Amino acid sequence: MIELQYFTRSDFNQLIHWVNSPDLLLQWAGSSFTWPLDINQLEKYIKDANAKNTKSLVYKVVLKETGDAIGHISMTGIDLKNCSARIGRVLIGDKNIRGNGIGQLMMKEILEIAFAELGLHRVSLGVFEFNRSAISCYEKVGFKKEGVLRDYLKVDDDEYWDLREMSILEREWLDTFRLN
Repeated sequence: MIELQYFTRSDFNQLIHWVNSPDLLLQWAGSSFTWPLDINQLEKYIKDANAKNTKSLVYKVVLKETGDAIGHISMTGIDLKNCSARIGRVLIGDKNIRGNGIGQLMMKEILEIAFAELGLHRVSLGVFEFNRSAISCYEKVGFKKEGVLRDYLKVDDDEYWDLREMSILEREWLDTFRLN
């Protein structure tokens, strides 16, 4: 149904179109980017990504049936010595297909890369506490809650967002996806 393809310069405008508000930018990337998202920031984002021995894999999510890009996902902090990485910047950009299990498919695909291709042991992610649909998606594919970083991101003068830390280990992934 979907496949992950490397995110390239030709995908910049689509992502900029999807990330169309300061709040969405914060939800998607925390404080890693500034509003408005632009080509210069995305150039830096992919500068060393998707190369041999990279610490960062950045993907667009494509519907196999149509070839249309519908989302974005990345894996960063790839540490082959400690066999770990972090998933981030998860976005289903096409609002018309949200709520149809696409997020779970995206996570399954990137976990296949992490565990089967890269041989990792642990994959983590952070999700803002109010994003209940994302938390539910991550739990369905086997991620476990590790804790909450309270008041992690300041969004205005008197508002902060809590960040839930989650992870999945290789054996949990095997139990969920490989042995069934």
